[in-house]
Amino acid sequence: MKTPKGRSKVIPARRGARPETENSGSFSKAAESLAEIGRGFYARGWVLGTSGNFSVVISRKPLRLAITSTGLDKGALSAKQFLEIDETANVVRGEGRPSAEALLHLAIVRNVEGGAVLHTHSVWSTVLSGTHARHGGIALEGYEMLKGLAAVETHKHREWLPILENSRDVVELADRVTSTLRETPGIHGFLLQAHGLYTWGESLAEAKRHVEILEFLMEVLVRSGAAQSA
Repeated sequence: MKTPKGRSKVIPARRGARPETENSGSFSKAAESLAEIGRGFYARGWVLGTSGNFSVVISRKPLRLAITSTGLDKGALSAKQFLEIDETANVVRGEGRPSAEALLHLAIVRNVEGGAVLHTHSVWSTVLSGTHARHGGIALEGYEMLKGLAAVETHKHREWLPILENSRDVVELADRVTSTLRETPGIHGFLLQAHGLYTWGESLAEAKRHVEILEFLMEVLVRSGAAQSA
């Protein structure tokens, strides 16, 4: 990932760094919950290989996230493999380093006041984010499952999933995520082209539900042939 001069970058944890005592209980609980969710997502084929990353906000002031370390098999994810990062993605607890996409997690929680961010790499999101890229996004409308999204009360709701072009320049990509969230308030997720889904929630349980709802609807679109007709 390229990091332009003068901008923040992901910095690995210092070997042997002592964990902070503050937020220890929240961090441990978040790590255990995220590990369980990650194993479940792997079993459903949504985060195969080393794909995907997950985070939970454990403090707002100062901003602190519990987040997956990079390069992990999500099918064997354990709480010990999670890191705590600060507002610039520097590691303050744990061994290893976060994905450069940690900057996207930070951009999301700053702009939607989300409590958790989950990123999956399913077949469905990969297919649709490629076939619908020229439209700038995907419209989901008329499905009963939409009522599983926060604040959605009718199947007639029209959910817009923006599609952002992927980039190795993750700082620039985080800036585009910020712009997208500000320009389309009320959305529940977005796609990175030929990459996968990002969604969030006020709580980890809500974020998990949003993954399940959006993954279900994307699978419906692919299986119904909507991906080919776009």
